[in-house]
Amino acid sequence: LSLFTTMADAIFDPMSNVTLILSNKAVAKVDARKYPAGKARIETAGNIVFCFLMTAVSFILIAFSIREMVGGNQAGTTNFHLASVIAVALAFCTKLVLFLYCWALRNQYSQIRILWEDHRNDLFINGFGILTSVGGSKLKWWIDPMGAIILSCLIATLWLRTSYSEFQLLIGVTADTEMQQLITYISMTHNPLIKAIDTVRAWHSGPRLAVEVDVVMAPEESLKATHDVAEELQMKLEDLPDVERAYVHVDYETTHK
Repeated sequence: LSLFTTMADAIFDPMSNVTLILSNKAVAKVDARKYPAGKARIETAGNIVFCFLMTAVSFILIAFSIREMVGGNQAGTTNFHLASVIAVALAFCTKLVLFLYCWALRNQYSQIRILWEDHRNDLFINGFGILTSVGGSKLKWWIDPMGAIILSCLIATLWLRTSYSEFQLLIGVTADTEMQQLITYISMTHNPLIKAIDTVRAWHSGPRLAVEVDVVMAPEESLKATHDVAEELQMKLEDLPDVERAYVHVDYETTHK
């Protein structure tokens, strides 16, 4: 059961990557007439479904492990599966090499840091799975189902935490402070005709951001000048890699009386 838990986690890793690839292809082929706000949130929705699927598998493994512990084992130990242990050990060694490689580059690229954390978690899961599986076959039978329960609870907790963060993106949590500061700086330095920034809002619409900026310009400026400045700022903000849509509003005062 411990090795089966590590197998389930290993199988779902490439499946999650396939989900991301299919989601990206779906976003790239979006019909603007059917989805005027974009289709990027399909990636977040797919991640949420995947998280709960992985959590369900963990709960099923917990149920099987509890049933085995309640039923007992008259032989005193479980069967020793050498081929399975060797397979998981090879996976552990492969993950160790990838972990060390990503560890050297973790501070250079954010994607590499995510992979490094994933390899770190897999090392613990595979290593603990091997120990409890061998312990169940050589020491006491209940070590194997107990290890499966611990691993399944850990995996379920990690995926539930991921699903919570994905829910936050889908609901529309605000962007981080650094991103809001960058948007404010770009807006303030965009054009000398902009006298002040009234409001800056940035929130997640799935994995990417929706931005709303209120800029203040002189009341005597022409409609053409205010329109051109606002449109140029909108295009500049939408060129940022994390911004899906930007909305720029022009006002001539900040009191709103």
